[in-house]
Amino acid sequence: MTFDWHSGSITRETPLDDNYRNTQKVRRFMISQCGEAFKFDRAFMAWMKQGEKLTMGDVADHWLRINKRSE
Repeated sequence: MTFDWHSGSITRETPLDDNYRNTQKVRRFMISQCGEAFKFDRAFMAWMKQGEKLTMGDVADHWLRINKRSE
């Protein structure tokens, strides 16, 4: 059974699947994990779709790593 990206419960353990959709629910999850500065860009989306088995936690952690700000 495929995950429903519009109404399913997204957690850090939710695996990305072939039916992944960039929904408002996904954006809300990513903002909750990464902060208000979160945004998708082409390079990040390409990384997500490269074929590696990822969870939404992996996705959030990667975004935080590549967008780490100097303090």
